[in-house]
Amino acid sequence: MKRKKTQEKTPSLLPSIHYPEELRRLNVDQLPQVCAELREDIIQEVSRNPGHLAASLGTVELTVALHYVFNTPYDRIVWDVGHQAYGHKILTGRGESFATNRKFRGIRPFPSPFESEYDTFTCGHASNSISAALGMAVAAAEKGEKERHVVAVIGDGSMSGGLAFEGLNNTSSTPNNLLIVLNDNDMSIDRSVGGMKQYLFNLTTSNRYNRLRFCLSKLLFKIGLLNEDRRKALIRFANSLKSILAQQQNVFEGMNIRYFGPIDGHDVKKVTRILGDIKNMQGPKILHLHTIKGKGFEPAEKNPEIWHAPGKFNPQTGERIQHDQTHLPPLFQEVFGETLVELARANPRIVGITPAMPTGCSMNLLMEAMPDRAFDVGIAEGHAATFSGGLAKEGMQPFCNIYSSFMQRAYDNVIHDIAMLNLPVVLCLDRAGLVGEDGPTHHGVFDLAFLRPVPHLTIASPLDEEELRRLMYTAQLPDQGTFVIRYPRGRGHTVGDWHCPLQALPVGKGRRLKAGSDLAVITLGPIGYRARRAISRAEETTGLHIAHYDLRFLKPLDEEMLHEIGRSFARVVTVEDGVIQGGMGSAVLEFMAYHGYTPTLRRIGVPDKFIEHGTIDQLYHLCGMDEEGIYAQLTAYHPAGADSLG
Repeated sequence: MKRKKTQEKTPSLLPSIHYPEELRRLNVDQLPQVCAELREDIIQEVSRNPGHLAASLGTVELTVALHYVFNTPYDRIVWDVGHQAYGHKILTGRGESFATNRKFRGIRPFPSPFESEYDTFTCGHASNSISAALGMAVAAAEKGEKERHVVAVIGDGSMSGGLAFEGLNNTSSTPNNLLIVLNDNDMSIDRSVGGMKQYLFNLTTSNRYNRLRFCLSKLLFKIGLLNEDRRKALIRFANSLKSILAQQQNVFEGMNIRYFGPIDGHDVKKVTRILGDIKNMQGPKILHLHTIKGKGFEPAEKNPEIWHAPGKFNPQTGERIQHDQTHLPPLFQEVFGETLVELARANPRIVGITPAMPTGCSMNLLMEAMPDRAFDVGIAEGHAATFSGGLAKEGMQPFCNIYSSFMQRAYDNVIHDIAMLNLPVVLCLDRAGLVGEDGPTHHGVFDLAFLRPVPHLTIASPLDEEELRRLMYTAQLPDQGTFVIRYPRGRGHTVGDWHCPLQALPVGKGRRLKAGSDLAVITLGPIGYRARRAISRAEETTGLHIAHYDLRFLKPLDEEMLHEIGRSFARVVTVEDGVIQGGMGSAVLEFMAYHGYTPTLRRIGVPDKFIEHGTIDQLYHLCGMDEEGIYAQLTAYHPAGADSLG
């Protein structure tokens, strides 16, 4: 593989840049070298410590230009999602520690104000940058901070989210000086071509033009010929004239937001000049950049989806380092995707919906097999849910796959547009539970607690991949109503053929996996396998006889099984991969209290705090949810206590 060569100058510049003020001491002609070194540093680091590569490579020039032109951290840069912010981290005091990125106790996976004053807002979920940045811009004006600039950096993918348009709408009607940078890396907005368009762009971003425009507007205001309403009308007229002459129009100009672009987002000197020219303009404005996701690394440029988060790779050859997976259990996502295709072949009413995660959730398998029956609706989780409701209302059987943490964004849509009518929508919550290195914005730990109170929902979690297949089959049978299936990121437990027969499971019925007399353990979902190992170990070391129940359904609860447990056991432990506040353990507690059972009940799950990033095993241990933690709770019931057992 041929790597794109850069003309490296000596001495290197990046090692001397620890913070943006050092970057700003350079001559603008030195910025291309900084970009080349920064891009190479990102490639080298991510090749051995996996993370989000392609997006960060695409925004190197923009990142350098922003920190060169704006007085960060006093000036605010709000990153959308945060996938593209590795260069930002390296330039803002984290270059030497960047090797710890996404590692336990290391640099956070996404920008966070808890980590750096240069990180201005929460990142992780898409489309929030415009709204947050507008709030900051208005706050600056309210506090009289006239010199403070606020910039929102949003990718074209995030523009499909409804929140982005809500923010744009408010930006157009609220006095502010917000700058929105649209990082267009997927041709979502057509490329501007032609001499007239380029001429108009150069004209409207020149210092002379904008000084003249500003002075003229001040004069017209002073003599009473211009007020705020007329100013907006004048902007609309100017935008209309630009659209006619340039044969180009866009939604931003229709909202009275000044639009500049598109320009080449990889020409750092040009981006720097334009940012300098427009940063002091009054009123909201948008700078539209065309960039290439994966820029500067040929494999990432050719396959940006694969290289979004490629894992470890050889930075010289571009070869991804993959391990032999022949004898490993399947991913839950693979089981979902293949089973969905199997069900869709037998049931013509089935359709698939995903908000921009077809490969991650394996909906791409249905898209390839039946392209007319699978829909990627973009980063729009609320729409995905309501769209599914509309499909179901007219007789279809939607399987709507949304990552658990992103389902938080569609909560009202589930209640108002699906559950209220008890529509036959199957909500498949992928990445449920602790997910690892992506950290607190991506842990899918709240779904059990926030969905449990909603009427009409059936909520289930499979112990393994065979149970997932059977739950999916059950969910699409007639008269099941709204059905929620949650399952984790990662692999199942069956080595070999996992294609079990598709059989219906009795809704609301759990099962006893193991008999016992001293203590009952109730689990929900794949964490039951960790509990199983802890039970076996505890029995060997203490002589306890421990029963194990797989609840399988959080709603409706298997009341017959819970009555059996309440009558038979004075000691109960619940284990779930979700928050213990309001989750499965809370449901069992409520049941026991309501029916007059008084067991000593210990709940194991995610404590009442946001859990940091790290490997799954590290985070399970942190929360006391690994085999060791469960074992400690089980043996604590033994008269001798866990500490004396060795």
